[in-house]
Amino acid sequence: MKLKQRMVVLCAVLLLLGLAKIFLLDGGEGSAASRRDLRAFRKMEAGLTLSRGARLTHTLQSPWEIASQWVGPREVYPEETPELAAVLTALSTARIERADVGYKGTQLKALLVLEGGQKVVFKPKRYKRDYVIEGEPYAGYDRHNAEVAAFHLDRILGFRRAPLVVGRYVNLRTEIKPVATDQLLSTFLTHNNNTCFYGKCYYCRESEPACAEGEIMEGSLTLWLPDVWPLQKHRHPWGRTYREGKLARWEYDESYCEAVKKMSPYDAGPRLLDVIDTAIFDYLIGNADRHHYESFQDDGGASMLILLDNAKSFGNAALDERSILAPLYQCCMVRVSTWNRLNLLRGGALSSAMRQALAFDPIHPALAEPHLAALDRRLSGVIATVKQCMEAQGPDNTLIEDRMNLPHP
Repeated sequence: MKLKQRMVVLCAVLLLLGLAKIFLLDGGEGSAASRRDLRAFRKMEAGLTLSRGARLTHTLQSPWEIASQWVGPREVYPEETPELAAVLTALSTARIERADVGYKGTQLKALLVLEGGQKVVFKPKRYKRDYVIEGEPYAGYDRHNAEVAAFHLDRILGFRRAPLVVGRYVNLRTEIKPVATDQLLSTFLTHNNNTCFYGKCYYCRESEPACAEGEIMEGSLTLWLPDVWPLQKHRHPWGRTYREGKLARWEYDESYCEAVKKMSPYDAGPRLLDVIDTAIFDYLIGNADRHHYESFQDDGGASMLILLDNAKSFGNAALDERSILAPLYQCCMVRVSTWNRLNLLRGGALSSAMRQALAFDPIHPALAEPHLAALDRRLSGVIATVKQCMEAQGPDNTLIEDRMNLPHP
C-alpha cells in the first residue's frame, strides 16, 4: 500500500475512533466509563423518591450524627443514603432550641439550633412561587425554595456537593420567639396582622421584613456542615464585578481560561473541573451570583467546591443567562462523568426527576412549572455547548476523565 493510501486509511481510522468515543459517551452505554456512570444513574433514580415522615429505626445514632459521618473531602453525602429521608424529616420536625440572627452576609436569614444541638440556617419565604424576578440575573431577595430545589438537583446530577436542605413551616410565636436571642427579638414587628422580622445583615432593613401568614412562616433549613470540616472561602475566578460599566477580565478576554490554568489551585487537581461542574449547575438553576465559593480548609486544592448558598436561583424561568457558562465554553472541557449524566437526563428526564424528588418536601411544590421546563431547555443548551467544543477541538481534549492532573496547552 502506498504511503498516501496508508495516510488516508489512518485518518479514517482516527476519525472513526473519535466518532465512536462521542457515540459511546453520548449514548450512555458501551464504554466502561459509560457503563459505570449508567449504573450510578440507575442508583440515583432508585433512591430519588423519599418517604415522607421517615424515621430512623435501626440505629442508636441521631440523624445529625449520621449526616456528619457522611461528609468527606469529595462529597457531603454518599451515593447511597437509605437514611436520607429520615434525616430530612428530622430537619423539618425537630424542636427548635435556640434562634438567633444569621451569620454575616448580605441576605436575611436566622441561625437555629435544633434538638440535639444541631445548627441550621433558616431562610424565610419572600416571594410566591410564580413571582418573576426582573432586572439583573442576580437581583432580588434570596429564594428559600431555590435552596430546596438546588439540593435535589445536586442529587440528580450526582455531584453530592450541596449541604442537605428541606422546607419547613415554623410558628414564629410558639417555636421562635420563646427561644430567640434579644438581638433577633428586637427585629420582630407586626404588619397587617402578620408577624414579621428583618434580622441583621448587610441589606436587612426594618422597612423590608420577611412576613409570615399570621404566625406561620414558610422557609428552608440548611444543615450546618460539621465543625470538624472547617471551610475556606475563595474568590470565584469567574466572579462578576457588580459595578455598572466595569467588566471582569473573563467578560472580555476569550483566552482567560488559559490564565486561570496557571494559577493555584486550578493548575492541578480537580478544582477547575469542579468550577466547570458548578457553572453547569448554576446555569441550570439560573444562579449568576456565585462571586465566592467554599472548600474545606487546608485541602491543597483536592477537596470539592461546596455548593453553598444557592438561593439566588429560579428567579426568572424565561431568562437563560449564558454568561454563567463561561467556565465551560472558555475552557472547553468537562468531566466524562458529568457529560454522561447530562446525556442521561435529556428528553425531559431532568424535569421528571426533579418533580419526583421534590414531591417529598413539606413545602411542595417547591418550583412552579415554568422553572421545571426551563431546566430541560437549559440542559439542551449545555449539551450543545459541549458538542461545539468537541467539534472545535475534538472529544479527547474536551471530555476529561476524573483525574487529578489537567491538560495544558
